Amino acid sequence: MDIVYIIGIFLAFFISVLLFTKNGKTLPDKILAVWMSITGIQLLYYYLYTQGLWEQYPHLIGLASPFPFFHGPMLYLYTLFSLKEEKRLRKIDYLHFLPILLSYAYMIDFIFFFTVEQKKLVDIGGLDKFDTFINLSLIGFVISIVVYPILSYRLLIRYKKMVEANFSYNEGINLRWLKNIILGFCAVILMALIVLILRMIVGFQFSFLADNLFYGLAIILIIVFGYNGIRQQDLFSCKIGNEPIIEPKSEYKKSGLKPEIAEKFHKRLLETMRKEKPYLNSKLSLGKLSLLINVSSNHLSQVINQYEKMNFHDFINKYRVEEFKKLAKESPHYSILALAFEAGFNSKSSFNSNFKNHTGETPSHYISNN
Repeated sequence: MDIVYIIGIFLAFFISVLLFTKNGKTLPDKILAVWMSITGIQLLYYYLYTQGLWEQYPHLIGLASPFPFFHGPMLYLYTLFSLKEEKRLRKIDYLHFLPILLSYAYMIDFIFFFTVEQKKLVDIGGLDKFDTFINLSLIGFVISIVVYPILSYRLLIRYKKMVEANFSYNEGINLRWLKNIILGFCAVILMALIVLILRMIVGFQFSFLADNLFYGLAIILIIVFGYNGIRQQDLFSCKIGNEPIIEPKSEYKKSGLKPEIAEKFHKRLLETMRKEKPYLNSKLSLGKLSLLINVSSNHLSQVINQYEKMNFHDFINKYRVEEFKKLAKESPHYSILALAFEAGFNSKSSFNSNFKNHTGETPSHYISNN
C-alpha cells in the first residue's frame, strides 16, 4: 500500500503544479491547484503516520486534524467560480474556512505547550481534555460534507441552465463530470465518516487498516479530478467580443422590452434562421447570433423563451434536427454521423441526445422508418 500512497502524493502535487503553470489559468484552476496541494499534504501526513514517524516525532500529532474541513468549501468554491467571471476570491468567501481557523486557535495550547508524553496520551485517548473538541469537530465535519455537496450540486443545475441559455453545444464547457466527482467525493467522505464513527464512538476494532479504503478512493478521485480540471475549458473563454454570458430568467416582467418590439425581433430571428442558417455553425452561441441579427443577448434570450417556449440550446438544435431530416432524404447514401455534422452538430453524443429529445426516437430508428 505504501507505493499507492507515494503515487497519490506525487500526483496531487504534480497536478497542482500543472494547474499553477497552466496557460490562461483562471480562478477555478487556482482553487483546484490549492485543493490538490492540501490533499497532497494530508496524504503525506497520513503516510508519515503509517510509517510510525509520529512515535519518533510526536510534535506531528494533530497538526493536520482540521484539514478535512478544507474539502467541502474547496469543492463548493471551485464549482461556484466556474460560474462566475471573477479574478479573485471575495472577502466573504474566506468565511468558509473559519472552522479551520477556530480549530487551530483552540489547538494552540496542544501544539506549542503540551509535552511529548501529553501529546502521545492525547493520540491514544489517554487524556479527555479534547473529547468535547473532537466530538464538535466530528459534528461540524458531518454538517460540512452534507451541506457543501448539496450547494455544489445546486450550482451545477444553475450552470447547466446557463450553458443552455448561451450555447448551442456543450462539448468542452459542461461540468457533467463534476457531478460524478461530487458523488465520488460524497462516497469517500461518507466512508471516512462511517469508519470514524465505528472506531471512535462505537468502539469497533477493524481487523485491517480501514483508513486505506477511503484514502485509496481519494487517490483515484485525485487522478480523475485533476485530469478533468486540467482539460476543462473555461466557460467565459467562449464569449464573443464584449457580449456578456447571460443568466436565464424565469420571467421577464421587469425586462423593459415592449411586446411590439419583441415581436419584431422574433420575426427577424426566424427570417435569419430561414435564410442564413446560422445553426450550421457547430459553435454557434447566443452572443454570435445576437450580433448577426443586431439584437442584444438579453433581449434575444427573452424572445426565444417567450415565443419559442424553449431555451437557446434547444431552439438551435431543433433546427439542426430538422436540417438532418432534410439531408437524410436528399442524401440517403451518406452515413448518419456525416449528415449530423453537416447539419451543425459537432459530436455523436450531442446529436443522439438532441435528436431523441426533439423527436422521441433514435436517429437510426427514424432512418429505418422513413
